[in-house]
Amino acid sequence: MYIKTLTIQGFKSYRDQTQIEPFSPRHNVVVGRNGSGKSNFFAAIRFVLSDAYTSMSREERQALLHEGVSVTTTLSAYVEIIFDNSDNRFPTGRDEVILRRTIGLKKDEYSLDKKSASKADVMNLLESAGFSKSNPYYIVPQGRITALTNAKDHERLALLKEVAGTKVYEQRRSESLRIMSETDAKRDKINELLDYIDSRLTELEEEKEELKEFQDKDKERRCLEYALYQRELEEVGAALEEIEEERRGEVHTANVRREQFNDREKQAQQLERSISQIRNTLTTLTATRQGAHSELNDLVRARTELECTVADLRVAAERAGGRREELEGELAVVQEQIAAKEADLAALLPEWEAHRARETDEKHRLDEARARLDALYSKRGRLNRFHTRAERDRYLRSEITSMEAYRNSQATSLDGLRRVEGAQERVEDGRQRARTLGEEVAKLKDEHAELSERRKELWREDTKLGNLVTHEADELRTAERNLASMMDKDTGSGLRAVDRIADTRNMEGIHGPLYRLFEITDEKFNIAVELTAGNSLFHIVVDNDDTASKVLEIMIREKTGRVTFMPLNRLKPTIPPTPNAQDAIPLLDKLRYDQAHAKALEQVFGKTCVCRDLTIAAAYVKSHGINTITLDGDRVDRKGSLTGGYHDVRRSRIEAIKSVISWKAKHKTDSERLQEDPGAH
Repeated sequence: MYIKTLTIQGFKSYRDQTQIEPFSPRHNVVVGRNGSGKSNFFAAIRFVLSDAYTSMSREERQALLHEGVSVTTTLSAYVEIIFDNSDNRFPTGRDEVILRRTIGLKKDEYSLDKKSASKADVMNLLESAGFSKSNPYYIVPQGRITALTNAKDHERLALLKEVAGTKVYEQRRSESLRIMSETDAKRDKINELLDYIDSRLTELEEEKEELKEFQDKDKERRCLEYALYQRELEEVGAALEEIEEERRGEVHTANVRREQFNDREKQAQQLERSISQIRNTLTTLTATRQGAHSELNDLVRARTELECTVADLRVAAERAGGRREELEGELAVVQEQIAAKEADLAALLPEWEAHRARETDEKHRLDEARARLDALYSKRGRLNRFHTRAERDRYLRSEITSMEAYRNSQATSLDGLRRVEGAQERVEDGRQRARTLGEEVAKLKDEHAELSERRKELWREDTKLGNLVTHEADELRTAERNLASMMDKDTGSGLRAVDRIADTRNMEGIHGPLYRLFEITDEKFNIAVELTAGNSLFHIVVDNDDTASKVLEIMIREKTGRVTFMPLNRLKPTIPPTPNAQDAIPLLDKLRYDQAHAKALEQVFGKTCVCRDLTIAAAYVKSHGINTITLDGDRVDRKGSLTGGYHDVRRSRIEAIKSVISWKAKHKTDSERLQEDPGAH
């Protein structure tokens, strides 16, 4: 066996990997100048083979790492020795043995034949090859020979004993003596222990007899106790049966009281709604009363004016005194005279008309005769009047002008007469029309009075309807706030966003939230339906997942809320067989819904039955593997969970949903009436 190759990296002055080979199987000499690394070379071999570098601290390992002026810092170092094992001195069965030791700031590892090995395994292997801790002189470090030559006598004696192996013998002898003394001490202890055991055995024999007697007495005691316990058990069983009967009675009473409490709560809610309606009616009646009061004031004012007029007339009549009768007599006489004169006038009027006609004819004939006479006079005098033709023509032209002027004046007079006659006819027509218009005005006044009354009635009706719409809007907002308080804010925002998207974008395939798609046929199942559905009441039912994806994209883009969709094309509900019994009613049988939405309803309610109490509910869960629920909301799940407790009917989601739907329908109907009502304008 000898060293074939030595590899060093990062150890002391050897920063880079340095591989030294080949070595002679006999003797090898390392020569070099001071500081060339001879001592570090020898220290590297001792680092692997000797025990001089065991149990090193962090600072000692740091001292073995290379510390130079290089840029990089050495964090680990290793030394690897390859032995020629052709003589099989190392019992590994190989011709070469590779031994490496690696150190760092926090590690100190060995590897044997390029496999990780423990320090103990490496030391045992070295011991088997002759590198023993008891003979450390297989490596003679520098200065050891000088120390031996300068040693004292007792040091040389110790060295000779160590080399001869007597030191090992003395160490083993002292160790053997120590072991013998320890063995004697242990033997003495064992003897003492045996004596103690003998004494204890004697005591235990006595205790055994006592134990046997105790066991007999204990058996008798247990028999007596069993008899007593059996009697107490029977008494307690009877008491428990009585208590169970009382409990059942109390449970029944509690159920009855709970039902009564729920009924009272519902009655309280109805009374609150009635009070709200009565308050709204009171507000409407107050407004009507104010309007009637103002009308009454107007009527009182008009009545007062009429009374004042009547009083003035009465005063005037009293002032006139007895002249009224005298004046009435004179008026009657005058009227008789007028009638007589009118009769005489009517008799004379035809004769006057005839004389007037004859007078007019005679005047016409006289005017014609005068005209002919003037013409003859003028014809006779023209021969003596005019000396020249020019004078005659001037005279004739002036006569023609005067004749035309006369004719024009006559035509004007005739037109004036015609206009007078037309004016008289128009005056008569105006009088007739005035009478007709007077009648029409009176009729229109009557119609105006009727329309005014109608307008007042319509105003009152409009006020009532406006107050009713305002009240319904307030109730609708209150109901929506109550419903929103029963869900988280994101869900409420998401539901409003889905409704807005469905209305504004006219998207088909959005059926709406689940709570809008069914009706409960019997109100006593409200609690069971609500607690079975849970938050699924607010899930959005759509026809397919494409519609859901489109709505989700819009909601993400607008950043409005979160909802859960139920695509009907993806739902595949499995409904287990339900028990055919009166005390287990499928919840779906108590719902009214469109068959187009059947998958969504079956997904939520299809696996649940309603039972009378928890005992029956638990029995059906075990026998049929279904979910059950009581009318009070206590639920037994087929997976083993039991859910129940007090349910506040005042915060019922079903009732809140019904309230929102009811008030929304009323508000819509009355708002349309208010817009169509002509009194609103």
